[in-house]
Amino acid sequence: MFKIRTYNAISSKGLDRFPRDQYEIASEFSAPDAYILRSHKLHGEPVPESVVAVARAGAGTNNIPVDDYTAKGIVVFNTPGANANAVKELILAGLLLGSRDIYGGMNYVQGLTDMDDATEMGKLLEAQKKHFAGGEIVGKTLGIVGLGAIGSLVANMAVELGMRVIGYDPAISVEAAWQLSSRVERMENLQTLLGRSDFITLHVPAIEATRHLINAETLAGMKPSAKILNFAREEIVDTAALLTALDAGQLGGYITDFPRPELLGRKDVITMPHIGASTAEAEENCAVMAADQLMDFLSNGNIRNSVNYPKTVMERNGGTRITFSNNNVPKVLGSVLAVLAESNLNVLDMVNKSRGDVAYNIVDVEGEVSNAVRSAIAAVDGVTHVRVI
Repeated sequence: MFKIRTYNAISSKGLDRFPRDQYEIASEFSAPDAYILRSHKLHGEPVPESVVAVARAGAGTNNIPVDDYTAKGIVVFNTPGANANAVKELILAGLLLGSRDIYGGMNYVQGLTDMDDATEMGKLLEAQKKHFAGGEIVGKTLGIVGLGAIGSLVANMAVELGMRVIGYDPAISVEAAWQLSSRVERMENLQTLLGRSDFITLHVPAIEATRHLINAETLAGMKPSAKILNFAREEIVDTAALLTALDAGQLGGYITDFPRPELLGRKDVITMPHIGASTAEAEENCAVMAADQLMDFLSNGNIRNSVNYPKTVMERNGGTRITFSNNNVPKVLGSVLAVLAESNLNVLDMVNKSRGDVAYNIVDVEGEVSNAVRSAIAAVDGVTHVRVI
């Protein structure tokens, strides 16, 4: 019986995926096999030795000490694309809010609390509406930085809305490229995209390479009227440089769901809570995807959508399944196979994958695997974690 510890409120649609005759679900376990969570921060929390996997019901994993967990042999999953439509729709709202002063107009109307004559209010609003005029997004150029699950949806949506769409993503996958409309123009470098865009929307992960991707240098190459939408991660934009550009009239505006105190009270900044994935549908999709990935790993050793382990999938071929992770160095796999041979365990099928410094293996063998064999595999130099399923 596998034990799954939950953090946060996980959608019941996801938790109901776990068969109760094989899985126990609770918010408190002293020795769980896995965690499933949303935004709960695990940094600094002790992790039981029993934990072999963590599933984040969402795309970002900033709340998980991934490097530490990798060293402990813990597989960290996320759910890329499960909340993509929810974020895409909020980007559309951001584009409209950024092109027309909808927010300012609404605030003005809400401030007319001392007026009790509808006719007089109508006359006043008719006279004042010119102060909230804006432009249309049709014909404008949208620059998309990052063409993954969310970026590609935003690109296709903007094309259908009549925008010119240009994109930059040096690491675009073949799968993502197939999903893009043929009308999306691919830029060869970031600065070219920034210089041609009326709106720029960011869809890259928060990693060292993308920290302050939008900075004083990149801001200097943008149109003075351009507006940036950041619904990805706060760290991608250098806030100090952004404010300097706004104050100098080098940038038209900033729309984000990562508020900071210094961004408040400005007419050229629109902020909201981090609500990109805050829809019932997105939460359900993320929970279902996280649950399915956890079950496939715990029951079969298969890995899909891990942020620290390679994608490794193999159909069950009978016998007993052994999975093990190891440092990605020579001779480890050969040493493990030698242990199996010495134990007269015939290999039915196997797969070996690597990702950076980490290698992961699934091996189906004929017959039972004793604790002694498991211990012998764990003792091989370079092996970091072993499971017998």
